[in-house]
Amino acid sequence: MVWSALRFTAKSVIVVSFFCFCIHYWMLKKSYLFSEEDVAAIARKYVVESNQDIPTAYNKVLEEFRRKYPGHILPEQDIQWIFMNAGGWMGAMCLLHASLTEYVLFFGTAMDTTGHSGRYWANISDTILIGTFHQWKEGALERITYGPGDTVFHAWGEATAVSWKHETWMVEYGRGFIPSTLGFALADTFFSTTDFLTLIYILNVYTKALLLESGYYLAELRQYLKESL
Repeated sequence: MVWSALRFTAKSVIVVSFFCFCIHYWMLKKSYLFSEEDVAAIARKYVVESNQDIPTAYNKVLEEFRRKYPGHILPEQDIQWIFMNAGGWMGAMCLLHASLTEYVLFFGTAMDTTGHSGRYWANISDTILIGTFHQWKEGALERITYGPGDTVFHAWGEATAVSWKHETWMVEYGRGFIPSTLGFALADTFFSTTDFLTLIYILNVYTKALLLESGYYLAELRQYLKESL
């Protein structure tokens, strides 16, 4: 009985490890649509001094993304601000693009909020348009403070304490195995807020983004086959 359980556990570990290795190898070799530098450069053009200017700034960022990445940004009817609770903090996000390996979104908070960053199988960068963000890295004895125009980088596997001052708004880009981030993003829904309507909103918009990307590449494939035949 014990031997069977050990064999099953060993096989499971091998299968999961192989699966993770394949995903990691694929992510290292594949090409990406966005880059941290490009997203940050676009965001920095629209740094503002007043919270009242944020809607206009976000609209301009969105317009520029649509011009630069046609067919990859969610249509206007799917653009939605959604509450997010994770790691003890509360903010709001507006998803613009998502695939299995990348996402771009607007993020921020109208209130002071503090919590745990989470550990991700992804690199995440945030460029601040307005406000103040504090980051306390694991093992450090001092916090780092970021302001408008700064880009905060959160590396794969890293954990930090995070704190946003009220009326802090940013543009966020993530690259990695994005489905793996959902556990942290949704855990508070199940074990704290029980706000399942927000859960539906998040899963719905992510699904729409995945379908948009799938449709784009299928259309490209059809066009390629049509021209080749």
